[in-house]
Amino acid sequence: MTAVQTAARVLVVDDDRLIREMVRDAIEDRARVESCETGEAALDALAREPADLVISDLTMPGISGTDLLERVRREYPGTDFILLTAHATVESAVGALRMGAADYIVKPIHAEELALLVERILARRRLLEENARLRDELRTLDACRTLVRCLDPGEVYAVALDLLLGTLPSDRGIALFHRTSLPMTDGVAFRGFEEGEARRLRAALLQDKPLELDTYRELGVLGDGELHEALREVGFEPGRLLAVPLRGRETEAGVVWLFEPLGGFSTEQLESARLVAGHAELALQNAERYHQAKERAFVDDVTEVYNARFLLQATEHEIQRAERYEKPLTVLFLDLDRFKLVNDRHGHLVGSNVLRQLSRVLEDCIRQVDTLARYGGDEFTILLVDTDAREGLAIAERIRRMVAETFFEGGQAAPIRLTVSIGVSAYPQDARDRDGLLDAADKAMYRAKSLGRDTCCAASELSEG
Repeated sequence: MTAVQTAARVLVVDDDRLIREMVRDAIEDRARVESCETGEAALDALAREPADLVISDLTMPGISGTDLLERVRREYPGTDFILLTAHATVESAVGALRMGAADYIVKPIHAEELALLVERILARRRLLEENARLRDELRTLDACRTLVRCLDPGEVYAVALDLLLGTLPSDRGIALFHRTSLPMTDGVAFRGFEEGEARRLRAALLQDKPLELDTYRELGVLGDGELHEALREVGFEPGRLLAVPLRGRETEAGVVWLFEPLGGFSTEQLESARLVAGHAELALQNAERYHQAKERAFVDDVTEVYNARFLLQATEHEIQRAERYEKPLTVLFLDLDRFKLVNDRHGHLVGSNVLRQLSRVLEDCIRQVDTLARYGGDEFTILLVDTDAREGLAIAERIRRMVAETFFEGGQAAPIRLTVSIGVSAYPQDARDRDGLLDAADKAMYRAKSLGRDTCCAASELSEG
């Protein structure tokens, strides 16, 4: 693309051909110049393509220079205006400036004077445009600060989608991403869709025809592709989509799509999208590091629930909290009955998958404020805050029943049925310290085993026995 093609556009309006040619000769090395003989022709030219500057004679047949100035200021407020006049007075000059003219020139025209004036006005426009661009960029950067607080990868994609919709002129978008916390599955976020539409799209994108996210490498507007096909299959005609790939350093990968508006996306808007994408990818890298550190420190790598190390710290903390606020605390100690047979018959891969499924069942039975941890092997521990022994025993019974009613996937074999034995201890009646509380629940669990398995036993029953 040449310099002339990217230069500012200037309209010269004068009924005198000689004046039009003189103005063109003076400024054509600085701008793309189009000449118009009348004000009406100038308005037609502006409707066809906006201009940065209009240079117009004051007195012309038809629409006068002041009338044209008024129309331009009203209909094209971003366009500068210079008036040419052969009879300038202080009053007429002040009047033109008050109407919004950038300046005026008295005929006869001096080429150097006109060229300097045009250059000054265009330079000011460039400066104002650059300032506006920088302000937009600063606003975008400020908005991107919300990404810094995102430590969950799924949240990063959703926040990036919101930021892009807030920065670009689009009101509908989709974020699709790999969920590293659940291998072989993806996550999705929607904005601008009704609930029923989002439900159909979720099924199409996650179940019916999952997309190959790794094929999206560069930000760009796409007229067709896998997502277009998936959208059409559920009744959407998407038009053109802006694809914004987001990748972490390790395993995170996703794509945000924005529906293109009627006027399309400008070069500046695409640059803003790249800015948001860059910050989102940094946030993804931070989330990856946090996730990895959390896994190494406190999360069991098989079940993805907390491990025994975290459990010991959490139990200390919850006992202190229960003591401070005089609240009850209950501990459940769970052990799968005859789980060794699952490993022996189906293999350890199936056994590990069963433990993961069991973790999801247990999570569904407790509140977010409670703590679930894998103590080791096929043993799990649950801390139930603000829960007394009677309530804890009822929750333990619900868990026992849910496990017994669940069909666990057995690989190529038939579904696996399991039972669980659960011991229940409570603070402060069964123990007032961490080790004592966990030991009481453990002993109650072994008593449940001795009673025939698939049952629950409270620590208070130990003394009775």
